[in-house]
Amino acid sequence: MTNETPIIQAVGVSKSFGEKVALDNVSLSIPEGGIFGLLGPNGAGKTTLIRIINKILIPNSGQILFNGRPITREDVASIGYMPEERGLYRKMKVGDQAVYLARLKGMSSAQARSELKNWFERFGIQDWWNKKVEELSKGMAQKLQFITTVVHKPSLMILDEPFSGFDPVNAEIVRQEILRLRDGGATIILSTHNMESVEELCDNIALINHSHLVVSAGVEELRRSYGNNNVELVYTDSEGSHTVVLPREENGTSTLKSFIDKGVQINSYRELMPRMNDIFIKLVTQEEQEENK
Repeated sequence: MTNETPIIQAVGVSKSFGEKVALDNVSLSIPEGGIFGLLGPNGAGKTTLIRIINKILIPNSGQILFNGRPITREDVASIGYMPEERGLYRKMKVGDQAVYLARLKGMSSAQARSELKNWFERFGIQDWWNKKVEELSKGMAQKLQFITTVVHKPSLMILDEPFSGFDPVNAEIVRQEILRLRDGGATIILSTHNMESVEELCDNIALINHSHLVVSAGVEELRRSYGNNNVELVYTDSEGSHTVVLPREENGTSTLKSFIDKGVQINSYRELMPRMNDIFIKLVTQEEQEENK
């Protein structure tokens, strides 16, 4: 059961860099447990908000609450943060680098080595422990960054574009690990451009564009609200297989019953909902049209 108090709240957060407004009075709540998608085009303000949550940047106004109180540096120290700009010491050995970063998060050397060995085996990189970071491919370095982000078992993880640089096989490995961490009770903020990942992983999302919060909602709620209330019916009769799109009726059964009464074989019956990619484009386009009025 999740806590009713959001794990993170942004309350009227604004941030400017000279004349450039990065965030303009953004307020949103991130519930404890589950995966929260932070979406928006490049330059929208997502990374600025993440850096404010991590106290890398200080807002001009507004505040970040952690479990209902102003966030502290001690809170930030417990967060697992994987920035989009990967930062590793290229001349260090991979294992030494991982242990160093784990100890910065409060783990003992012995505890760090034990947990890291398990993670290295999970990701199939145990043979790289004594090699230098500069010898790693981009994908291997990405795996190392992910491991060092989550090894101390933080209750809150912030992953900024975690799938960039991965081939489909390794992206799927990371995706499954994210789901496993969620199932273990962690809250994960996922900043991504990958709308397919949003549909597969996220329970709730917030869309930021041109420094403004455009929408914050549950993924299924959002898809339903932008749907056209149609259903897809696939059936087989004596002439072959057919696919028809029909308006969804109130009780959801009369349309289906009428086809069953005809004696056809029903193969599938599902509500048609728009893809998150289409919703994303529509919302961003609408917001930009409002900006230009």
